[in-house]
Amino acid sequence: MVGLKNMWFVAAAFMAAVMVLFIRPKESIFHSFNSNFLQEHLHSYSNNSSMSEHLFHNDEIKNNTTRTKGSERKYSNLAKVEADLAQARAAIRAELAVNQTDIVDPDYIPTGPTYWDPKIFHRSYREMEKRLKVYVYEEGEPPVFHFGPCKNTYAIEGIFMASMEVSLFRTFDPEEAHLFFLPISVTMITQVIYVPDSHDWSLMKSTASDYIDVIANKYPYWNRSLGADHFMLACHDWGPEISFAIPNLHKNAIRALCNANTSEKFNPSRDVSIPEIHLPTGTTRGLLGGPPPSRRPILVFYAGGVHGPIRPILLEHWENASDPDVQVHRYLPRNVSYYGMMRRSRYCICPSGYEVASPRMVEGLYLGCVPVLIKDKYVVPFGDVLDWEKFAVIVAVRDIPNLKRILGGISLREYVKLQRQGIKMRRHFEVNTPPRRYDVFGMILHSIWLRRLNVRLLVLGHIFQ
Repeated sequence: MVGLKNMWFVAAAFMAAVMVLFIRPKESIFHSFNSNFLQEHLHSYSNNSSMSEHLFHNDEIKNNTTRTKGSERKYSNLAKVEADLAQARAAIRAELAVNQTDIVDPDYIPTGPTYWDPKIFHRSYREMEKRLKVYVYEEGEPPVFHFGPCKNTYAIEGIFMASMEVSLFRTFDPEEAHLFFLPISVTMITQVIYVPDSHDWSLMKSTASDYIDVIANKYPYWNRSLGADHFMLACHDWGPEISFAIPNLHKNAIRALCNANTSEKFNPSRDVSIPEIHLPTGTTRGLLGGPPPSRRPILVFYAGGVHGPIRPILLEHWENASDPDVQVHRYLPRNVSYYGMMRRSRYCICPSGYEVASPRMVEGLYLGCVPVLIKDKYVVPFGDVLDWEKFAVIVAVRDIPNLKRILGGISLREYVKLQRQGIKMRRHFEVNTPPRRYDVFGMILHSIWLRRLNVRLLVLGHIFQ
């Protein structure tokens, strides 16, 4: 058995090398942030520096593909897919040369400083709507596959999976797919496969690895690109670690992760940061909206458990402070509403815990409380498109002792601007059933679409530009 498995591995690797090579640009698609973003604003786009200039850099092609007998039909289908993506890239580039003063869009036209380049984002999103086709592998049984939580902190796993299953972007013909979705729920793996308190990850990792083996043996698509046109989505903290069990999954495939930590091998040019959204009832009912600035008497609010390296520092300096403007608590009294406190506060602190992700960022946007991000090595969701500094406050860990001075130093006019722009950006983080244009499902898919545009599959020695 071992010998046969090794032979299959060698054969698969050979097929991938002979049939198709993929390349990525040296810089990520659109705009992305490096690990220093939380300390300073980097790589902002100006009028002379557009997203598409960062988009289409070719790496060197080190090998040539060879036409094999009987492969013409398969290659022609892949060639059509790559040609379609090349047309999308060209359309996005062309948008730069267009004097676009009156865009016609019946739903929403991105505008304003919260977007790095709203015109290019709008065109890219429309190209995605026009072209993108995603094949969802049907293999695997619930609850570990094709199913995920929709109510807890990791709700985005189940919400995205359910939306993808019925999405208009879904195709049932893998030959026309631009992307292939691996419907694995890491949260359900941890609940169903993991033996509590065993500290044994082997069963969870082998479950994910075995699933990829099934896909690779049954279909040609994983092997032909070494996973580069495939993606997974995981919000659970263990998502990155489980992905490491499959080399081509964490090296080549697109990983959409809540735990977007560059110190844990999150690569912004390939991976996608997704927001952690806590939905106690499974919907946003009762979670959207809040009073105007004039009815928010508290300067800054935080309540949460003490774990990770940042929260102890925050609580050490500000827990139970005598200053009523600063409401920082380990736990709230029973008769005090967490969401009620958010609605009464101008700023809401969003510190990292054990992991960098936190639902507080989205909760703040939902309730009109300006998020204050205190994180390290975190890549913000949708950072290729959105300029978070226009609707959130970024505070370095070292500046926690100066928290009140920093927030109090923001003028009322600037605060109102931050809050209004956050309310405007809220649509990109909202959960809808069915999904709506530009909501969180569309934004996650658009981020994945951007990474797919960064991958060019080499077909019969030709690369589609």
